[in-house]
Amino acid sequence: MEFTMGGRLEVRITPADVGKRVSVRRRSTGGGSGAEFTDTVGVLTSWNDGVVAITRKSGESVRILESSLVAGKVVPAAPARRRGPAASFAELAAVTARAWQPVESEPLGAWRLRAAGGFTRRANSVLPLGDPGLPLGEAFERIEQWYGERGLPPYIQTATGAEGTQETLCAELERHGWRREVSAEVRIAALAPVGDLEADVSAVRLTREPDAAWLSRYQRFSTPGPHVLRVLGSGPSVWFATVAGEASGAGAGAGAGAGSGGGEPPAAIGRCVVDGRWAGFMAVEVAPEHRRRGLATAVMAALARRALDEGASAAWLQVEEDNEGARALYDGMGFAPHHRYHHFRPA
Repeated sequence: MEFTMGGRLEVRITPADVGKRVSVRRRSTGGGSGAEFTDTVGVLTSWNDGVVAITRKSGESVRILESSLVAGKVVPAAPARRRGPAASFAELAAVTARAWQPVESEPLGAWRLRAAGGFTRRANSVLPLGDPGLPLGEAFERIEQWYGERGLPPYIQTATGAEGTQETLCAELERHGWRREVSAEVRIAALAPVGDLEADVSAVRLTREPDAAWLSRYQRFSTPGPHVLRVLGSGPSVWFATVAGEASGAGAGAGAGAGSGGGEPPAAIGRCVVDGRWAGFMAVEVAPEHRRRGLATAVMAALARRALDEGASAAWLQVEEDNEGARALYDGMGFAPHHRYHHFRPA
C-alpha cells in the first residue's frame, strides 16, 4: 500500500472527506524506531474531537486517534469484480427485497418498515434506502415505536462493502446505541454455469408452492402460520425444489416426480425466485444423514435450469459469514461476494 509523496508519508485526508473511501496508516505502538504500523481501508464515517472513525467493508467500525495517523488518502471504490454479472447495490437491494416480502409494510419517507409476525429478520426489519424524511434520531424513535406496537424487536438492515452502500448509516446507528446482531454476504454469479453443474437432477421435484414435506425439512419453519407461507410464496416467480428421502440413493431412476414417500422428511430442499435477469437461491438445505452426496448441487442445478428457461442470466444468494460449508460450496459454483448486509438492533 503506497502512501508516500516525494519520499514522505503524508496524511492527505481531512474532515471534509467524510463519506469517502479512504486508506490510512496509523502508529500502533509508542513512537521510536520500534514503532509498528496498522493499515485500515474503508469509508470515513466521522472525524470529531480528535477521533477518526472508519467503517470497513465487513461492517466493523474502527476508531483511530487522529494523533496516531502517519498517512492517509482517498482511494477509489473497490475495483470491479472480474467474474460474474455486473450489478449495483441499488439493483441488488431491490431484487433481494422482492424475493422475501413482508406481510405488512409501511413507508417512513423512502425507508420501508416491514413486519411478518417475527418470521426471519429480513421480513421484520427496516429497509433504509434513501431518506427517511426525518432527522435520524427521530426516525430511529419512530422505528422502535412501530415495532413495539407489534410486539417485535426493532431491526434495521444495512449494507457495506460496495459502491453506494451504507457505511455512514451504520456509524450513525452505532452512535445512537444500535449494535450489529448478525451479518451475512450477498454473493452473485453467472447463472449458466450453475445450470451446467454436473448433477443428477432426476430426483429433484419442482413445485410452485411448498408442501408439507418441504416445510418439514425447512429449519426455520418452527411456528406454522399463514405469515410464513406468505413470505415463502412472495416474489415474481417462485419455485420450490424437493428431493425425497428415499430418492437420495436411488440415482436417475428415482424420477423427477418423486415425492417424499411415506411421510419421511425430504433429503434436500431449495427455493428460487426468478426476477427479470436475476435468480435468487434460498433455503437450500440437506438432511445431515444425506450430506456429501451432491444433493445441494442437484437442487441448485435444477432450479438454475428452470430460471434459465424463464430468461434469467444472473444468480444471487445470501450466506452467513460463519457458514463455512455453504461458503465452500458456493465458491465452487462461481459465487463471489458483492456486499455484506447487517441487522442492527438497539443495545
